[in-house]
Amino acid sequence: MPPLRWAVRRLARAYRLPVAVRARLVLSVTDLAEDELQAGRPVTLHTAQEAGADADSYVLAVTLRCPRATGPLAASGLPLPATKPSPDCATWRFTIPLPPAQPVSSSLPDDVSSRHDPWPDRTPGTDTQAVEEELRAAFAQTDAFGAEHRRLKHELAETNAGVLALYVQLEEGDEQLRRAHALILQELEDALRPAPLIVEGLELAVHYEPADPNAPTGGDLYDWFILPDGTLHITVVDALGHGLGSTRSALNVTHTVRTLALEGHPLQSILARTHEILMPLAPDLMATVLLARLDPATGKLQLANGSHPPALLLRTDGEARYLEVKGRGIGFPLPGSEQVLHAEIRPGDLLILYTDGLTESRRDPIEGEGRLIEAARRYADSPLADIPSSLAADMRTVVLHPDDTLALAIRTTRSGP
Repeated sequence: MPPLRWAVRRLARAYRLPVAVRARLVLSVTDLAEDELQAGRPVTLHTAQEAGADADSYVLAVTLRCPRATGPLAASGLPLPATKPSPDCATWRFTIPLPPAQPVSSSLPDDVSSRHDPWPDRTPGTDTQAVEEELRAAFAQTDAFGAEHRRLKHELAETNAGVLALYVQLEEGDEQLRRAHALILQELEDALRPAPLIVEGLELAVHYEPADPNAPTGGDLYDWFILPDGTLHITVVDALGHGLGSTRSALNVTHTVRTLALEGHPLQSILARTHEILMPLAPDLMATVLLARLDPATGKLQLANGSHPPALLLRTDGEARYLEVKGRGIGFPLPGSEQVLHAEIRPGDLLILYTDGLTESRRDPIEGEGRLIEAARRYADSPLADIPSSLAADMRTVVLHPDDTLALAIRTTRSGP
């Protein structure tokens, strides 16, 4: 083995192979030759020079032969993979500059396992020097890899910091876009809602809160206007779904109801007629609807209902009751209000109209209605303009149903009978 290693090193030096490549070649050759030499079978080492890809380079081929090998050489997993392995030999090929003027002999004697040393210039000292040189090259390469690894880690850290900063900027930009988008939608939503009414003998207030603050459009909508006879008409709609689609559905309902009401259709017939008009145009539309007619002069109230939560009437003495009317909404089977409920709102009484987002709870809707009564009593003496928002804030501390919320408050101020 020592003469074989020396032969490989002589070749590597003569052809000016890098020390690190020389070390790998020495290990690869000796790994393949070890079993053959220990068994006393001969090995040979040969070199060949070929023209390179250009005029200033050559290809050096180093071939180890084991002519009496009893099986294929184990050429896989070598420190320096062979470029042309075969059952009894392995070849390594290197691109080199101009070769030495005199060819370098690499022939090994047949009795390489004997004590004869074919290269008298090989001494233990030179072997040790070669190994030390190869170790230094390996250490230098390891140090270079370590330095490169540290450099790459530093660059990666800087890149990650830059990416994080960019991500934060993008998030801030996205948040600004979301806010701008929400503001535009809010302005559109506000434009779709009717302006506040001033009605002699009545106070009116409304609060709307979307389920998602960044998407203020929804299917909860209201409409109020004065009929030719001076009666106040109110429509409260909760269209199925969220977003612009449900807003469009709710608008279709409120516009149709307004048209029918101004044409003088009886209150009880309006819901069924609205269904007949809209279904051919929007067959997937589904909405609950509450219709209210209130005479400001007398306080007489009429209610028609299509699957909508009932209105809450709170008397000045604290008595509270829900004004239940049976009926089915737009898009439901057998749509329409089964009857019209008649009631009277006395001076100071409070009427609350709302959508189910105000009262529906994950636990029990009946509990939500009970809590609404308690909240209405708690805020009954507040300025009417504050009552709808106060009710919504109070109810949302307990009621967790994630839905759009609409609340309207009406109070009579007339002094007559």
